[in-house]
Amino acid sequence: MRSMKLQKGRFGVALAVALLASLVTASIARAELVIDITKGNIEPMPIAVTDFFADNEATDKIGKQMADVIRADLERSGLFAPIDPRAYLQQPKDLQTTPVFANWRKIAAQALSTGLVRALGDGQINVQFRLWDVYSEQHLTGIQYTTPPSNWRLTAHLIADEIYKRLTGEQGYFSTRVVYVSESGPPDRRVKRLAVMDQDGENHQFLTSGNELVLTPRYSPTQQVLTYLSYFNSRPRVYLYNLDTGQQEILGDFPGMTFAPRFSPSGNQVVMSMARDGNSEIYVMDLRTREIKRLTNHPGIDTAPSFSPDGTQITFESDRGGRQQLYVMEADGSNVRRISFGSGSYGTPVWSPRGDLIAFTKLTGGKFSIGVMRTDGSQERILTEGFHNEGPTWAPNGRVLMFFRQIPGGNDGRSDKVRLWSVDLTGYNEREVLTPGDASDPAWSPPYNLNR
Repeated sequence: MRSMKLQKGRFGVALAVALLASLVTASIARAELVIDITKGNIEPMPIAVTDFFADNEATDKIGKQMADVIRADLERSGLFAPIDPRAYLQQPKDLQTTPVFANWRKIAAQALSTGLVRALGDGQINVQFRLWDVYSEQHLTGIQYTTPPSNWRLTAHLIADEIYKRLTGEQGYFSTRVVYVSESGPPDRRVKRLAVMDQDGENHQFLTSGNELVLTPRYSPTQQVLTYLSYFNSRPRVYLYNLDTGQQEILGDFPGMTFAPRFSPSGNQVVMSMARDGNSEIYVMDLRTREIKRLTNHPGIDTAPSFSPDGTQITFESDRGGRQQLYVMEADGSNVRRISFGSGSYGTPVWSPRGDLIAFTKLTGGKFSIGVMRTDGSQERILTEGFHNEGPTWAPNGRVLMFFRQIPGGNDGRSDKVRLWSVDLTGYNEREVLTPGDASDPAWSPPYNLNR
């Protein structure tokens, strides 16, 4: 039995979730039920997600809400096809023992999620979840959580993560958050504020007032801290923002800043581009000592650096070859090599959390595309293209990208509309990520840390 006390900061009610136990994964008699996500166009797996059986009216409402969130998470991934609950032949109260699997095969379900939510004497709720393989009639996995009722949505995302992981073999990403730049106002007086939300667009909050221009927020991989670029008295300044406490810290004034910094995998460094003496180069700063080290030295414009997940290499964009292209170098600045050789211009490279791919923005033929390539530049693939797509950011499992898309002529027929979109590595599952207004520069958070 495992027990963990978790703490979530200012985004939502304080969280005290105790992971009581992980139910043992059963052995499966037949071939294991799994989605092969290495293929191109994947046929979604039919799955039944029942409402959580509840012991009173309040927990019954929570049980229904949680099931709705789980179904929406799985459907949005493009890998699952949740079956309409109206087709179910068993009710939640009948599923607290072994299901009648024949009833679920009749509606073509391959997997079945069942659960229970009940009130505890201390004001918390206990949530139990089980996942079943319908055709082998085997129990696959299950978990129990104890949590305040207000944390039902996060708990639902965590359960969706477990289903995704068990059936794909990959880490889920539904319990993550996204920070972005919220935009409003007329084109000549845009107000830009930092905003954060769950990956499905819920629990939306603004972090800054809009009195100062903010750009390119980025998550720390190790803690709930952001770095972002802001203009103070028309001078670029880099801030650290603690999401748990709401406190901001000035990292430094950088008059020649050309691109906001990104964290190293350890969270102890940030890499950035700065123009000193009229020349834009890549620099790295140690956050503990504030020491800055120059990494590149070339007359070309070097910018948009991003660490590899093991911290040994950095990708960046440069026009040193006459046109904007992608390069990779060692983390100390040595062994610089070009990796993009296609037609058009390449920019905003971001290394995948898996380490196998680099995402980028490509401009060719008047269109902006979001694509990926191997870290040596091979196997380039365009995932989506349009009038203006830019700023890719990776989900922490390295299977989904989020970016922002500008569409000419908004609701007023004059201003452009800017929205967030996601696309998976197949390129087939492309969806708008709903925000209250215009949105740009998204950055995906690391996975939710159960030890927080």
